[in-house]
Amino acid sequence: MKWERARQSQNVEDRRGRGPGVPLRGAGGLGIGGILVLVLIGWALGISPGEMLGLLSQPQQGASAPTSQTETSTAPTNPNDPQRAFVASILGDTEDVWDQIFSASGQRYPAPTLVLFDGAVQSACGQATSAVGPFYCPGDQQVYIDLAFFEEMRTRLGGGGDFAEAYVIAHEVGHHIQTLSGVSAKVSAARQQGQEVEGDGGLLVRQELQADCYAGVWAHHAQARHQWLEPGDIEEALNTATAIGDDTLQRQSRGSVVPDSFSHGTSEQRVRWFTRGFEGGAPNECDTFEATSL
Repeated sequence: MKWERARQSQNVEDRRGRGPGVPLRGAGGLGIGGILVLVLIGWALGISPGEMLGLLSQPQQGASAPTSQTETSTAPTNPNDPQRAFVASILGDTEDVWDQIFSASGQRYPAPTLVLFDGAVQSACGQATSAVGPFYCPGDQQVYIDLAFFEEMRTRLGGGGDFAEAYVIAHEVGHHIQTLSGVSAKVSAARQQGQEVEGDGGLLVRQELQADCYAGVWAHHAQARHQWLEPGDIEEALNTATAIGDDTLQRQSRGSVVPDSFSHGTSEQRVRWFTRGFEGGAPNECDTFEATSL
């Protein structure tokens, strides 16, 4: 993937290298291997990243809050950091694509900020550790990513590659589109009213599959703009979508599949909806909530 052809976004906030003011309380000081296990267990049990914020990120009894000095102190950003450049390029292209799509319907696209962190981070959704994986917080309209997840995706989850990583970023931006369109608020309201939203075909699955489709929409327009995909890139994204399907993760973590606990969709569904967005490039083809078959 020739990602260098894209414009780099200025909406990247690099919080990597902070001091210990935001400790790994929720993960109990686990290393990256333990963090991966928590990711697998969370997905397998149908716990979305947003829910895991509450389960894994609660401060311990008596733990002191981080000081304002820690909150504002960051390590200097390395302008030659290729990982940051990659993330900024992908985010910049999502901005350009969605700005064009929104403008076509007479709307303005307010772009999200992408926060890079390592270990743990504070968001409007609460304190989170790397255990939750990449996530989007509607409370502050920001995407949060610990880049160690990409390494785990390559070495342990059976996915990976630059276009696969771009797909992950675009998926989280897809949740931002859902916030702007009001979809996220409707799903949250349904949960607050006591409606069952988990399970195969439930609202959470439909929400995640729509974000996959939106990632495909972005990829369609990005390829038309840059002609940057190389042989094997699409396969990378599809392999990653397969690797992080609910059924695949459940088999890996507990040896069986429990559809009632699905939260993201099966591997086949995730591939199907990403492909649908990529082939058509039309956001209105991503209405998973009205689809009779996922």
